[in-house]
Amino acid sequence: MTEGAEPKPARVVVADDQTVVREGIVMLLGLLPGIEVVGAAGDGEEAVELVAELAPDVVLMDLRMPRCDGVEATRRIRDEHPGTQVVVLTTFADDESLFPALKAGARGYLTKDAGGDEIVRAVRSVLSGDAGLSPSIQRRLLERLSDPEPPQPAAAEAPDGLTAREVEVLALIAEGLSNQEIARKLHVSTATVKTHINNLFAKTGIKDRAQAVRYAYANGLVRPPMGGIT
Repeated sequence: MTEGAEPKPARVVVADDQTVVREGIVMLLGLLPGIEVVGAAGDGEEAVELVAELAPDVVLMDLRMPRCDGVEATRRIRDEHPGTQVVVLTTFADDESLFPALKAGARGYLTKDAGGDEIVRAVRSVLSGDAGLSPSIQRRLLERLSDPEPPQPAAAEAPDGLTAREVEVLALIAEGLSNQEIARKLHVSTATVKTHINNLFAKTGIKDRAQAVRYAYANGLVRPPMGGIT
């Protein structure tokens, strides 16, 4: 590139399951300098497919999406297409959304109140090897580092060969959550939740959710409410 020449536009794919939001983001990006939108996906599965097809520089990734959520899509993109960076663009800034996304390989994290300039800065930052984090996310990370959670004791081996994720799903069943609510809490698809439930039912001999609740309490996987359970 010659001195003074404009940098090549960053080729971007937008992934968001809400059509109005997705189209609005695409329209906004089309007005920003240094950004070229090359594709738009309605869920994480489509985002992975578009990355394989188009090899964009960056994916702007929503988190809560059907079929394949943003965390899993980020993990697959970073594993299979390391030349593409991921910047999360989401409504959620809680720890349960932030840290799984960063662990999956996202290099940037913005909330949907970010302005155009902030999006451009994040895209440019991740392409130059830096993190593209909004100021509020940076503060959250600093707070977490300055006030770490106390170390947790080593977990006892789960009964009947249950995996840690199956125990987690079982505990949420015992809390009365539906499959859809469990999926949202764990940032996975409802189909994935059903697979975990089928596996843990097969391992334990449980036949229904009522038996699952009793099993969870009987094996100390959840704490019983005051007064115990009958």
